[in-house]
Amino acid sequence: MKHHDQVADAFGATAAAYLTSQVHATGADLRTLAETIAATPGAAVLDLGCGAGHASFAVAPHAASVVAYDIAAPMLATVAAAALERGLDNIRTQQGAAEDLPFAAAAFDWVISRMSAHHWRDVAAALAQVRRVLKPGGRVLFVDIAGNDDPLLDTHLQAVEVLRDGSHIRNYHPDEWLALFAGAGFEAVVRERWRLPLEFASWVARMRTSAPRVAAIRALWAEAPDEVRHYYAVQQDGSFELDVLMLEAHLGG
Repeated sequence: MKHHDQVADAFGATAAAYLTSQVHATGADLRTLAETIAATPGAAVLDLGCGAGHASFAVAPHAASVVAYDIAAPMLATVAAAALERGLDNIRTQQGAAEDLPFAAAAFDWVISRMSAHHWRDVAAALAQVRRVLKPGGRVLFVDIAGNDDPLLDTHLQAVEVLRDGSHIRNYHPDEWLALFAGAGFEAVVRERWRLPLEFASWVARMRTSAPRVAAIRALWAEAPDEVRHYYAVQQDGSFELDVLMLEAHLGG
């Protein structure tokens, strides 16, 4: 199975769980997204890798239009149904990969993305597409789990992530993100950083992680060096904390 198919399959099967997940449905970053988009009256917004649509739902009341874009058709069906239920008739869905955006050049004022880019096969190609579809003066706001520039910490994080979800590719650390944006012609800054507590049982249940992989994650955490367990605040039940980044970017001039 190719990677794009694996992502679509993994998240297609878990769409309902992500819609109701408190980790995904709540957070100060959703308010920040809403307030930021509200400062651009009449904005056309692309939500890239929309998942269950929480970012789309947050910004839609403040935007002229939102395209919720994702590789998993069942996710998009979940978004469309929830948008209808919430009366958000300015959201439309479109299926596809982040690296291949079927939109005209200069179509959007904002491109946003929340907790998606660590699944993208080629972030540089996706950012090149983002640049193409942005209007002059357009801006980007991304939120994602952050990698770590300490190799010891980062190796354990990436291992845990891919054991939990085989479609995971990489959580990029801040300097990697800034370099990726610069390579696509953007000027980017890390706007915010925070910690995200994750309750282990619901974290693996949401992704339907298999029992052998759950056992492997538990063993990896249990046998990790003290520095790793301390940094990620690993608890007795396997719950832990991750770093999250919000990056804002605009086209360099």
